[in-house]
Amino acid sequence: MRAFTNVKDLGDLNAALKEAAEVKKNRFGYQQLGINKTLLMVFFNASLRTRLSTQKAAMNLGMNTMVLDVNQGAWRLETERGVIMDGDKSEHILEAIPVMGSYCDIIGVRSFAKFESKADDYSENILQQFIQYSGRPVFSMEGATTHPLQAFADLITIEEYKTKTRPKVVMTWAPHPKSLPQAVPNSFADFMNEANVDFVITHPEGYELDPQFVRGATIEYNQEKAFQHADFIYAKNWSAFADGHYGEILSKDRSWTVDTAKMALTDNARFMHCLPVRRNMIVTDDVIESPQSIVIPEAANREISCEVVLKRMLESL
Repeated sequence: MRAFTNVKDLGDLNAALKEAAEVKKNRFGYQQLGINKTLLMVFFNASLRTRLSTQKAAMNLGMNTMVLDVNQGAWRLETERGVIMDGDKSEHILEAIPVMGSYCDIIGVRSFAKFESKADDYSENILQQFIQYSGRPVFSMEGATTHPLQAFADLITIEEYKTKTRPKVVMTWAPHPKSLPQAVPNSFADFMNEANVDFVITHPEGYELDPQFVRGATIEYNQEKAFQHADFIYAKNWSAFADGHYGEILSKDRSWTVDTAKMALTDNARFMHCLPVRRNMIVTDDVIESPQSIVIPEAANREISCEVVLKRMLESL
């Protein structure tokens, strides 16, 4: 594996899930792959779970790890071609990337959407430059449009907790005070559409996601109808995708908050969220603290999803 940005990069999902189960049983069983190998994690944006889980996964595999916080512990980087660099950016990413690559064996990159241009965000300009110019295997630690490590961990969690062969999985929009990117819901849809699940997306009108990720999913604008007979509820906010409204907050309708009454419509569904979560905006206290909430084991599986990806990249060196 030379790059990991979407579900297709994993190949056969059943094989990937089997590998994840094997890794989880024996997290330190593949250390020979990572001895004297170095992972560089490049953060253009803040992180908690991604930083810790990725570093832990690399350590499980015997790797050395380096962390670079761009714009905090490094020169500010110019990312556009043709710019006269007479401002506050001291180094161009086209020189920085191959230099970074010379110090490591694998690179993880975290770079969020800027909401300045949908075309720029959806080109994944920064991530793609690392893939093109670093000379190293590169994986996304959340890009402008996808978060595949999170979605893979979500799928692992569903596989562990499902009680039927083909569960009903509902991804619901929920209100949030800030404008959030579509990366997490895009990747969740990307993975669920390839998994053996009955996948439903529910959101207010105007919050339609990019069709390349939605694909054959069922869209339901009535949240309560969508929740009926669900086995998993995955709550997440995202901003508008449509032209003319890209990155905008169209609604803060608190009636979309996931509460006990809505969860009662399900088939005793498990509650999921990628974290961090705005309590009593996205989900009420009683739901996220209930026995049906699996947000902590879901977060713990971030270590496993990353270890599988790193293992495969090490095997390709």
